Amino acid sequence: MLDQITDDQRDRLDAAAFRRLLAHLDANKDVQNIDLMILADFCRNCLGDWWSEAAQAEGLELGKDDGRERVYGMPYAQWKAEHQKPATDEQMAAFKARMAAKWKG
Repeated sequence: MLDQITDDQRDRLDAAAFRRLLAHLDANKDVQNIDLMILADFCRNCLGDWWSEAAQAEGLELGKDDGRERVYGMPYAQWKAEHQKPATDEQMAAFKARMAAKWKG
């Protein structure tokens, strides 16, 4: 069935899924970026950076701050001040172990 959808349909479905992911992340602000990095090797910042890279590939002059604002729904500094908690020692240890394993293998 996937081979029967058009590029336009795929793009619309991809966009809808991305918007739903953003809504899900927005509804779950308690999920910290470090937790996402530990578990999935990406975070909200990564999504924002990927979005801005895609915009630049389209010839748009949008930077990382623009991409992050798209993902967070507000400037990153504001989101960080309102929602980001300091990483615990346990989170930092898990993050360092994840990064060590990533670069080792």
